[in-house]
Parts: sequence; C-alpha cells; structure tokens
Amino acid sequence: MSSLAPLMGRLSQVFSGRLCLVCSTLIITLGSLLTSIAGTFTMFMVGRVVTGVGAAGVLVVGSIIVIQMASAKKRGLYLGLINAGMTIGVSLGAVIAGALEPRIGWQPLFGLQAPFSLLAGFGLLLGIPANYIKNDNEYSSHSVPKKLARLDYSGCLLLIATILLFLLGLSGPRVLATPLILSGIALPIFVLNEVYIAKDPVIPVTVLRSRGTLLTCMATVGFMTARWCILFYTPVYALAVRNWDPAVAGSILIPTNAGFASGGLLAGYFHIRRHGSFYVHTLVSMSLFPLTLLALAFLSTANSSPVLYVAVVFFNGLLTGASLNYAFVHVLHLTLPEVHPIVISLVATFRGFAGSFGSAIGGGLFGRVLHKSLKRGFRKAGLEHEGELIRRLLGSPAMVGRLKGKEQEVAIHAYEDGLKALFLSAVGLALIVVLFQAGTGWTEPVGSTEQEDTVEDVEEGEESLLGGS
Repeated sequence: MSSLAPLMGRLSQVFSGRLCLVCSTLIITLGSLLTSIAGTFTMFMVGRVVTGVGAAGVLVVGSIIVIQMASAKKRGLYLGLINAGMTIGVSLGAVIAGALEPRIGWQPLFGLQAPFSLLAGFGLLLGIPANYIKNDNEYSSHSVPKKLARLDYSGCLLLIATILLFLLGLSGPRVLATPLILSGIALPIFVLNEVYIAKDPVIPVTVLRSRGTLLTCMATVGFMTARWCILFYTPVYALAVRNWDPAVAGSILIPTNAGFASGGLLAGYFHIRRHGSFYVHTLVSMSLFPLTLLALAFLSTANSSPVLYVAVVFFNGLLTGASLNYAFVHVLHLTLPEVHPIVISLVATFRGFAGSFGSAIGGGLFGRVLHKSLKRGFRKAGLEHEGELIRRLLGSPAMVGRLKGKEQEVAIHAYEDGLKALFLSAVGLALIVVLFQAGTGWTEPVGSTEQEDTVEDVEEGEESLLGGS
C-alpha cells in the first residue's frame, strides 16, 4: 500500500481518476476474496498484498478528485469528510471484527468485505461524472499502450525495494543491518533514476525541490507515525493491561477516531474557507499533539482512570484531524496549482508510509522493550518456563488475561513498560515534526496569486450561475 501509492497518483494523471478509483475498489474486492479462501499462511499474505494494492489508490486518488472538484470555500470540508469516512471505517472495522471473529471465524469475516467493496466500486462509477474535469494534459491525446509505455516502472520497483528493505530491517525483535544497508543503497539509485532516466518520474524530483513540499512530506510521515502508535497500541493496552474483551478493546478506537473526524470537519467547515496560508494554525495544532502522547505514556497503567484515558485519546484524534487538514491546505498554498495533483499524491504517499513505519518502527521498539521487561520480570520472580511463555506473550496481548498470580503481574508490568517507552518515543518524534513543519514557511510561489484569483472568479461565477438557474 505504501510503495504503490505514488504510482496511483501518477496513474490518476495519465488515466481518469474516476477509473483509477473504481479499479482500486475492484482490486480490494479480489484481495478480500483471496484472503477469505486462503488455506495457507502464504496464500493469506498474497491476499493481503492484493488488498494493499487496491487500498493504495483510495486515499490518493480520492483526495485528488476532491481538490479538483471542490471550490476553495468547501475544499477543507470535503477533505475533512474523506478523513472522517476513513476513520469511521477503521473504528467500525475494529469493533465489528472483534465482535464477529470469535463467532464466525476469520475467513467469513474477510469474505464479507468483498461484496461491500464491490458495491462501493459501482457507487463510485455511477456517482462521479465521467467528465468531472477537463482532461487536456499531455497524456490526453495518447493511446492506452503509449500511456502504459511512459510509466516509470523502474522507479516503482526501486521505490518498493527501498521501502520494503527499510521496514524489514526495523520490524523484527532486533534491528537487521543488511536490509537497512541495501535500502540505503537503493534510495540514491531511485533518485538518480528519477532525475536522469525516467521520462515520467513516479515522484518528480523537481517538486521535491520545493522546501514547503519536502518539509510537509517529512512532517506528515513523522506526525502520522506517532499517530499510528496510538491506533495500533491503545487496543493492545486495553487487551493486555485492562483485560478487556477483543470487541471492547477495539472500541477504544471509536473515541480517538471520532475526534479525528471531528477535528478535520470543524477546521474545514468553520475555518478553511479560502485560499491562503494556514501556517500558524498548523503549528499550534501540531504543538499540542505531543501533550496527549505524553499523557498516554503515564496513563497506560492498570490503575489509571478509564474515563480520563478515553478523553485523552479523543483529544489526540481531534488535534490530528485538524492538523492534517490545515497542513494539507497550507502546502497547496505553497505550490503552484498546476502541480497540485503531484503534491497531493506525494503528501498522501508519505502519509501512507506512516502506517508501515508506525507498525514496523513502533512495533520493533515496543517488542524489544516488552521482551526485555518480561525476561527481567520472570527472572526476578524465579519462574522457569519463561522462554515459551515469553514467546506467546509477545505474539498475543490477550494471553495476559489467561495468566494467574505472579505470571500475570509480571506480564502486565512488562506491557506497561513497553507502552510507556513507545509513547515517550512518539513524543520526541512529534516534537521533531513541529520543527519540520515550522520550516515550510508561509510565502506562496511567484505566479500563484493570479492563478488563484482566476480560479476564485470562475468559482464565484459558477455559483452565481447556479443560483440564477
């Protein structure tokens, strides 16, 4: 999903964004079916890869279509609606899966997703006008084979290799040097390919030379990496430390995702109603975000108030939704309108990286601290069968609830240690993110004012015409 998102952004320029979005949902349907009939772990993973290929296009192309269709007054609102739709899906998925899996099993659970995805595809096909935007770019006169021939396949493969090797090196119980070194080698080769070889680079380096774009991308990936630590590990806290049922543990995502949706919608509806800079607003919301992470680091214990914990995760989501909406609209202010589709795909791509980085880097850190704390705790308690028990506890937070006595005390304390280390690390990352975002600046590029004024005039004329009709 992370590595193919840049390609999906480029495909939406070469082909119709409407077609790319519909095809993405069809690929998700296929991936869900393959997962549901998997008889082996290998087949299961193939199904998830196919699903990720389809998911890569949903956020990127959806955001591009919204920017292309919405006026400046409504752009923030519709971007907030996209974020709200995605976060509601995450919340419902966690709750529904936690409730249904023990009753119907995991295979029907994945199979049920296929018809819903198929319906969504047909809904998009019928709901988005075929001519929603005039396609008069350099690709419009080319045949399909010629369009396919111009795609940057070498860049895609190098980018996939760079990301996968990097994640592989960080995702295990210990850091693997070889994949990280190979990833470091693949990255400059990818950049050279984009600069000197590719006719249509998957990530145009000329766009990355924009300070605002580059620093926004870096801030986005760091910000969302810290955010994914919340999404991945607050349910782990509920399972391991609080001993909640899986369905209840999944429901802890509801308040934080409700906050995420509310933050984006409130910022979009009440404030983001114009072209221009949102520099200060982005910095303020991003600066408040690490305070919620710091609170969670000390509240992730067995004795803390559940009500206070839920309140903090809600405000974490609220600040996330507002920050992303402000940052997204601000980077459009920092770049020329003709490169907005590329900028959107870049920001969405780096945002997509965050899920992988959050699971890999955050999971690696959490796993290492948890493993060390479990070994130390069992050794002090004089317990012997620690090797097999540690292996099972590392793989299943729900295992903690099945333990008794000293074993459970050690396990709960170890999970508290792992969560505290993880959230404190996220605080440090979030503070660095604020510095990156501060470096983006607030000055618009030369020539953008006239173009934006023209766009606003056209939009006002269209609204007047519609009103008169």
